[in-house]
Amino acid sequence: MDKKITTLVLLALFLTLPLPVRAQQPTKVPRIGYLSANAPAIESARAEAIRLALRERGYIEGQNIATEYRYAEGKFDRFPELAAELVRLKVDIILVGGAIPIRAAKNATKTIPIVMTGIGLDPVESGLVDSLARPGGNVTGLTLLSRELGGKRLELLKEAVPKLIRVAVLYDPDLPSTGLEVKEDLPVAARALRLTLQPWEVRVADDFDKVFTAIGQQRPDGLYVPGAGSLMNANRKRIVGFALKSRLPSVHSNSEAVDAGGLMYYGADQTESYRRVAYFVDRILKGAKPGDLPVEQPMKFEFVINLKTAKQIGVTIAPEVLARANKLIK
Repeated sequence: MDKKITTLVLLALFLTLPLPVRAQQPTKVPRIGYLSANAPAIESARAEAIRLALRERGYIEGQNIATEYRYAEGKFDRFPELAAELVRLKVDIILVGGAIPIRAAKNATKTIPIVMTGIGLDPVESGLVDSLARPGGNVTGLTLLSRELGGKRLELLKEAVPKLIRVAVLYDPDLPSTGLEVKEDLPVAARALRLTLQPWEVRVADDFDKVFTAIGQQRPDGLYVPGAGSLMNANRKRIVGFALKSRLPSVHSNSEAVDAGGLMYYGADQTESYRRVAYFVDRILKGAKPGDLPVEQPMKFEFVINLKTAKQIGVTIAPEVLARANKLIK
């Protein structure tokens, strides 16, 4: 009889316990939406770097975080559809780079936090945030100052190649930040450096061969490739191959281009930028509102020179220029 009473008492006590003590509820795994202008193969390096940066903060893919990837593959008209997909999936955060896809994400949701992974335009001038210090709304993240660094890139190319006079500029005018850089910023820097710019537009992949032929006829002394949109990224090897074949010293606003054989890169430290993306994700998942998190500008920059390329195209770079580089590819 005593055993029955004891059993009933224990059962009654168990039933009065809070639910989490009786049975541990499964923890909700946050989902990240990743919206890219590029194809998966082109985007893989950046996506992997961000994944590793998140891992450093304790977020392990497939365990306590999950990512939904959507790729526009260079088709800008797909951004609204892809952004809407991520919203329907009820992701917790959307990661996106570039003014056009950011605007598409912003149009798709006013509530899901959006983290900019790096934008060349001033996000305030572009109307993406209210101010850098207090973005307001649901957008925050990184601006990479790509446009503002154009003059410095020309200066470094001139220092590396003192005989430089004519510089071909290969760019996609459909990228807002790149168009403004080529039309407004670079001419000012070029005049100060006594350089002549030769701008060449490419809007589709079929433009490259005819533009390369035209550039060859103009016989420039160097090549500058601003911007890192999907068209330029998808044709990175063609651009670098043309520069190598033409023995043109080139400077790029994309570090992957120098890894592929371009001569020089100057811009935001990419690794540090990816770490800061992970910082924003961490803060937001812990309850911070994106509108209260200041938009960050790069604090660290890197200057990369590909010495293998310099040798291949017959350029000898002065020791004082080499000494300023953060990284030398040998």
